[in-house]
Formats: sequence, structure tokens, C-alpha cells
Amino acid sequence: MAQRPIFIPCFHSDCLVRIEYVDFVWYPGIAPSQRKRSVSSLHSAAREKDLCKHPLEVSTKSEDKVGCQLSAFNLSVKTEKHKPAFTVETAFQSSKVFQNGGPYEDLLYGSSLSAKKDSRIKNSGDLLKFKFFGTEWGLEPKTAFYDWLFLNALKKNPWAIEQLDDFDAFTDIEFNPKKSINCQAYSVALFQSLKHRKLLDKALENKKSFLRVLSIHHSCDTHRNSESQQPDLF
Repeated sequence: MAQRPIFIPCFHSDCLVRIEYVDFVWYPGIAPSQRKRSVSSLHSAAREKDLCKHPLEVSTKSEDKVGCQLSAFNLSVKTEKHKPAFTVETAFQSSKVFQNGGPYEDLLYGSSLSAKKDSRIKNSGDLLKFKFFGTEWGLEPKTAFYDWLFLNALKKNPWAIEQLDDFDAFTDIEFNPKKSINCQAYSVALFQSLKHRKLLDKALENKKSFLRVLSIHHSCDTHRNSESQQPDLF
């Protein structure tokens, strides 16, 4: 058995994204077929708990084409000022500023996998901040910069936006909150919540506006709330 979070957009409360934890049968192995079996198991368990009816796996392991295309490795954006396309992943990795180097801007227009595995990312000391096209972001709130990148990229891909309303929850089988911080499935759920509240344009005006919206609203992590007296898992 394994446990993974499922991210549910909220449209009518202070909570932007509800995070529920689901126990399900895990199929070991690195083969894509095994990951897809685990995704199916996770989604079946979430439906049985009445958490959702139509979940979408947001990763390269998704059975849905849109879920695979929305992976940070694949979701690309081309701006008017910067003509070459780049992905969310290359934008994120190329923006990291470490104690002993960075940002490594040459990673922006390469492949997502190369950017993530670049030796400089692992060997440059502690992560201090992010710097993207001249704008600096701190490490708090923890997922703010990643979410900002993802939401801006998603907004520039209307083909995906049109399909997201077919789903009521989002997962990422590779995301383990005990080991990672940022999650593409959470970012998609956040996008949906802000879009339906008509807060998306306001939130994405600039960094200041985005952080203000996040400070007013929040995410509801039922697992963490129920274990408030336990050590932080993140």
C-alpha cells in the first residue's frame, strides 16, 4: 500500500485547494505500465472515498493526453519578448540561485530532463532564491514561484484550459510530499480554483498581486490539520 495526495479545487470558501490523502495499492517497478497501474489504483480509491468523480493524472504517466501534455516537462510557453519556447521545468531549473552559483540561464531553452539533471543544480550549494527574467523570488511561500510559473504557462495554452473543466480533481503519481515540495497537480488545481473565482487575471498581474491573493486565501491540507501535533512531514 501507498499514500498520495489528491488536489481538489475549491470555489466557494477561503480554501483554494483541498488536499486529501488516499491509501491505494502501489504497483512497484519503474516501467511506465506499472506507474499507470498505480495511477488507476489511486483514482479508484479516491472515487471510492467519494472525493471526486473524474480525476486527472497530471504527469508523463497519465493515460489522458491532456494530463501528459500538462506535465511541467511538456507544458511549454512562448512569449512575445522571448521567442523561443521553454517549458515550466526549464524555467524553474534555470532560475535557481545557489550559494555557489546560478542562475544558470543557459538551461532555459534546453530539454526539461537535461535541465533537471544538470550537475550544477546538485553541486552549487544551498538554494537561496530564484531569479526569472530579472525578477527575484524568495523561498517562501514554499511553492509560490513554481505555481507562478505554471499558472502563467497554463494561461497561455487555451487548448488545455478548455479541457480542464471535465475534471474535478488532480493527481501526480510521482509526487511524494515527504520528499518534494512543488507539485504540478496542485498547480493545476490552483489554476482551476482561481479561474472559477474570477481571480486568475488579478493574481497573474504581477508578483505582488499573486502573493497578495495567496495571502488572503489558502490551501486546506486535511492530513496536516488532523496531525497538527505530529512532526512536519514536509
